[in-house]
Amino acid sequence: MNGPTNKNSYTPSRINTLLEEIREREEELELAIRKCETKFFYKLEGTKIKFEESIEEAHRHIKVNILTWIGNSSLRNTVTAPVIYLMIIPFFLLDISVSIYQFLCFPAYGIKKINRKKYIVIDRYHLSYLNGIEKLNCLYCGYVNGLIAYSREIVSCTEQYWCPIKHARKILQPHRRYAKFADFGDHEKYHAHLKEMRKSLQNNKSA
Repeated sequence: MNGPTNKNSYTPSRINTLLEEIREREEELELAIRKCETKFFYKLEGTKIKFEESIEEAHRHIKVNILTWIGNSSLRNTVTAPVIYLMIIPFFLLDISVSIYQFLCFPAYGIKKINRKKYIVIDRYHLSYLNGIEKLNCLYCGYVNGLIAYSREIVSCTEQYWCPIKHARKILQPHRRYAKFADFGDHEKYHAHLKEMRKSLQNNKSA
């Protein structure tokens, strides 16, 4: 007779429980971040970010002008900066490519399209303590990291539609859909699981 299920018994039910715990932790983290709005005296009004006037003035006071900022930059940063910015070309092509792909293919697959605006967030330019170059750097990083997250979500939806099977070997930082993929080698349940995975994409809540 099998003993009672314990926390080390990773059944589908246990995995779903862990996923729910992760979701709750993410909500807790979001709440903690929002509390920082009060700590640092800013508030969100739609897409606008507003600081208290005294804080805004303090931000402007500590801003380093561009010439001083360049003069204080290390040689390695100055030399490698053009290489970083040249990467905007392949990233821009990636943006266009994945957007066209999901526009053409997701409706055919019955997958709800991913909302690009939820992933690519540009808001650091509101910070008055950043000079023009620093704001440009932040714009670049916000765009590229958001683009990677946006692209990964599109690719993970594609994987869920075509091949929702776990790997035999451990992979680092799998996407959030991976935990619900079929077990490697479970041939008996695979086709039924594939249908279930495809059906769940039609109501993609986080899209």
